[in-house]
Parts: sequence; C-alpha cells; structure tokens
Amino acid sequence: MDFSLISVLILALTGSAIGFASGFFGIGGGFLMVPVQYWLLTGLGVDPTLSLRIAFGTSLAVIVPTALSGTWGHHCRRCVLVRPLLLMVVPGILGAVAGAAISIHAPGRLMECLFGVLLVLAAVRMYFTSTLSGEGRIRQNAGLYLFWGFVFGFVSGLFGIGGGIVMVPVMTTVLGIPLRQAIGTSTAFMLCSAATGVVSYIAGGANVPGLPPFSLGYVNGMFWAVLSLASVPCAFLGVRAAHTVSPEKIRLLFVILMLGMGGYMIAGGA
Repeated sequence: MDFSLISVLILALTGSAIGFASGFFGIGGGFLMVPVQYWLLTGLGVDPTLSLRIAFGTSLAVIVPTALSGTWGHHCRRCVLVRPLLLMVVPGILGAVAGAAISIHAPGRLMECLFGVLLVLAAVRMYFTSTLSGEGRIRQNAGLYLFWGFVFGFVSGLFGIGGGIVMVPVMTTVLGIPLRQAIGTSTAFMLCSAATGVVSYIAGGANVPGLPPFSLGYVNGMFWAVLSLASVPCAFLGVRAAHTVSPEKIRLLFVILMLGMGGYMIAGGA
C-alpha cells in the first residue's frame, strides 16, 4: 500500500472537518470518515470488503479521542445530562457489540448500500428537523432511554459512526432534550459506544489476511493517527462554535455533504 503525501493531506482535512462536526453537532463524523477512507483504501489496492470494514473500525477509533475532547468541552459548559447518559450507556455498549458483530460478517456490498441509505435518511431528517427544537419538557421515562441507548449503540457499531447523526434529532424531537444538552450528551455517549465498538473490530479482524500495513484488526494505525491528530483540536473549536454561532447555514452544508456521500456509497463508489 503506497501511502502518499496526498493521502495524508486528504485524511488531515477530513479529520479537521469531523473534529469540528463532532464538537458542533455532537456527531462522530463517521458519515465523512467512512467514505473517504473507503475511497483511499480501495484506491490503494485493498479489497473493497476489507476496505469498508477497516473504514468502519478506524472511524470508531478516531471518534474515541475526538469525543473525549468534545465531552470535556461540553461538560465544562454544563451541557452533559448525567441521568440520561447513565441510562443509555449500558444498552448502548451492548448495541455497539451487536452492531459490530453483524458488520464484520455481513457482505461488504450490502453494508456499503445500507450505509449510503443511512446517510441519505439522516440528511433528510437533519434538514427537516429544526436545530432550535427540543425546548420542551425532558422525558423522564427510563425505558425510553434504555431502548434508544441500544438503538444508538447498534447503529454506531454497525456502521462505524458515533451515532450522533441519529441521536441528536431523536433526543430533541422524541426525548424533549434541548439542543445544546442533546449535543453534549450525545458526545459523551459516543465516547462509550465507540470505545466498545473499537474493541469488537480489533478482535473481529485479528489474523485476517490481506489487511494493509499498520493494522490492528480492522483498525488501521496510520489512518487513525492522521485523522486523530487533525480532529481533536478542531473538536474544541466545534464546541466553542456550538455555544456562540447559529448552526443553520453549517447544518445545510452538512446535509448537502451527507447526500453526496450517501449517493456515492449507494452507487458503489463508481
């Protein structure tokens, strides 16, 4: 695998974008990391099915330090709701393990299409969900948090994303959590579910033939290092922007980006 300077630049730019997105929207950024890594890996001659699984696993590994950075920033601003987080963490971890286990054994082309469809649906949901919604009463039903925690974790493990792209709209529209608290709590949840998913992808990819250099299971160390170094400082910037800037215009840009990436994955990268 010939890892060129252009590849490093592309990954660094991607890491910067997902770091800001993580802090700003409370999302992991997998919607951008997965397609970019898949495109780079297949272009470097890695088998498409392996490329997709490596993209999923490495994406989750990048989300861990990025979410840690974002969680601290939101916690300092009192925007991490402890009770909902604690209720969702355990079922979220179980969901992440289940999702990763399915992803590791599912056909690569099927996962590629499903991920593309998820991006398109998430883009539509984000576009039609007001960023100012969720100012009503916070739901107190523990069962709701247990159920949605499992769903969020499952989506995270299945597609190698933080799950925030699903969490934030659900938290604001279903659970009644104000937007800024939804972003902060989503970021903290991602830290837990992503870490669990990473372990599953490392274990599931152990001793698999055809992996590129610097891989630990389905996590590629070189891709992870470049993406993480770029994303962590930008997560702090995203947190600051989330508390000072109206997100409407940036939200629209991400909707357009998700639609484009989703279409690319559904088309099979053609």
